Amino acid sequence: MAFIVAIDGPSGTGKGTITKLIAKEMGLLNIDTGSMYRSLALKCLNMGINTLDNKEKIIEIAKNINIEIKHNEENQEIFLDGENVTSKIRTKEVTAFSSPVSSVPEVRKIMVDMQRKMAENKSVIMEGRDITTVVFPNANVKIYLDASVEERARRRFAENMEKGIQMSFEETLKAMEKRDYDDSHREAGPLKIAEDAIIIDTTNMTIEEVKDEVEKIINDSKAK
Repeated sequence: MAFIVAIDGPSGTGKGTITKLIAKEMGLLNIDTGSMYRSLALKCLNMGINTLDNKEKIIEIAKNINIEIKHNEENQEIFLDGENVTSKIRTKEVTAFSSPVSSVPEVRKIMVDMQRKMAENKSVIMEGRDITTVVFPNANVKIYLDASVEERARRRFAENMEKGIQMSFEETLKAMEKRDYDDSHREAGPLKIAEDAIIIDTTNMTIEEVKDEVEKIINDSKAK
């Protein structure tokens, strides 16, 4: 029987890391929705589209895009039209354009349909901005991960440094604040807390502590 774990929250709360860990330990399929919007942003940028002025073209690209999420023993890899773009979708340019692209209502509808199809008849854990409210409003488990914007920016800055992405802490914080505003104010699928979601503030928690808390919530739900 399919079992759906939906996790929402702003950037830098540990959603991606937690989802990967939980998926591996509990045998759930991990579907990274953020990577799907990043892949679309990358394809648009590769085609010379870096604003929403040509919205119709962006929608057309979304309709015909081929995104695959492949899993191996260690990592999750993202393929765009057959090319491994796992690292390419994490650049500063792609990050900046993924939020505007994801704000287009028609694009979100296309992506939500893709996400639901990927999860069909499977036990999955899915993270994003509108998983608990739009993609799977009837999920078995709904969790909202949060943390202070300063802590989230610190985490993202450290992550960027490890990946060789040149971006100062001030730039990272400013980008994080803008992303928060854009995500919560967009017309389609805005970031918000579902009424029945369990909120976990990860500001002062380690990844291991967050993972344990999420696993407990899932196990408690399965035991009911």
